Amino acid sequence: MRSRTPDRLCAEAVELARQAAEDAVGAETVGGHLGVQAETDRVVTHTFECLDAAYRGWHWAVTVARAPRAKNVTLDEVVLLPGPDAVLAPQWVPWSERLRPGDMGPGDLLPTDADDERLEPGWTGEDEPAPNSAVAQAAQEDVLVSDDPGVQPAPVRAQIRAIADELGMGRSRVLSRLGLHLAADRWEKAHGAQTPMAQSAPAGCASCGFLIPIGGSLGQAFGVCGNEFGPADGQIVSFAYGCGGHSEAAVIPAPPAPAALILDELVVEPLMLHPDRLSGSVEPDAPAEELGHS
Repeated sequence: MRSRTPDRLCAEAVELARQAAEDAVGAETVGGHLGVQAETDRVVTHTFECLDAAYRGWHWAVTVARAPRAKNVTLDEVVLLPGPDAVLAPQWVPWSERLRPGDMGPGDLLPTDADDERLEPGWTGEDEPAPNSAVAQAAQEDVLVSDDPGVQPAPVRAQIRAIADELGMGRSRVLSRLGLHLAADRWEKAHGAQTPMAQSAPAGCASCGFLIPIGGSLGQAFGVCGNEFGPADGQIVSFAYGCGGHSEAAVIPAPPAPAALILDELVVEPLMLHPDRLSGSVEPDAPAEELGHS
């Protein structure tokens, strides 16, 4: 329990507290005496204004104390504490919670926890074999061998991870149901039915010829846009998404092919020439046949 009334001798040791603060941080940063507070029996804290411009609203707290029946006051500690109007740094947040999409750059590594809820074993859904199975017994034998200090540990062939590596299955973990739902929520928010682009689209991506299907369970609701002029080219889009680049929204009909040129060489058509265009010895009134036209 804290004493309501500060110890008299400790409360009167203002100069001792000030001298301790000045010795610790320098006289130029220690301002006027702000008050005194009882911490417990014969333990008192003096506060002084902090004159450092970088710590506006902070104060120096100097704690002094004395032993029972002793008259000498001794120094306990000198600390810098924030006041009600102090500028404080934001609360520390782990890097895993600060990370946002797009923060990774070339050469960055993003580790995942061994128990990441977004992932699960990629083969059977269980990481350990049944206790009474043959692979579990083989694993127990491997443990017994590895406990012998004179023998090198044998490879743990009974684990599903080791078997999958031998078969070349490659991925030890895949997206869990939670991971799939989180991915679907992100894709739906970015390119889904509720986006302004989809609201004004003439039709959805489900009927668009530029939609590239994907496999897995998410392939029932999402695909990849393959329209180079679309706003989501190369990105995952929901079947309910859409844009003005839909393949069937405005189809331009093909222009009609011109008719083939027909040459009729069996019919003779008389052609009369204008007198001004006549030259040579041909008479102006000569029939067309005499002019050599056929």
